Amino acid sequence: MRGYLFTALWGIVVWIFATLFFVLFGKQVLFSPGSSSFVMSILLLIVGTAILLVGTTSLYLWFDKSENASLKFGIIGAIVGLTLDTFSLSSHQYIFPQLSESQVIAFTVWMSFAYALYLIIPTMINERNKKGKGWFKLARQD
Repeated sequence: MRGYLFTALWGIVVWIFATLFFVLFGKQVLFSPGSSSFVMSILLLIVGTAILLVGTTSLYLWFDKSENASLKFGIIGAIVGLTLDTFSLSSHQYIFPQLSESQVIAFTVWMSFAYALYLIIPTMINERNKKGKGWFKLARQD
């Protein structure tokens, strides 16, 4: 149970940083669906999110050397983040007061892709580590 608490805390930290990014920069990076900038901004946000998730997962693996640690990080982190985002979206007028309704929709689009990545990237890293082709062999040495 203690290992899950540590992982849940990492999930909370990831959620805080992602939410804080959109609180501070959401007005500049989120565009209304259907606008000419929407697709490009979402694609850039998704690529940036993927890169940050690879880095965050590798950092997590430095601390958790248990078997399937990256898989645990992805699943627990997604559960924690989705739970917290349920409340942040239902109270978006307080959490994201500077965003218009259409920007909140754009945030939700990004969020859907981000949680898919939160499950896929740690799973891919876990599989590569199992096959001995791990990206993060140094992090996994016991």
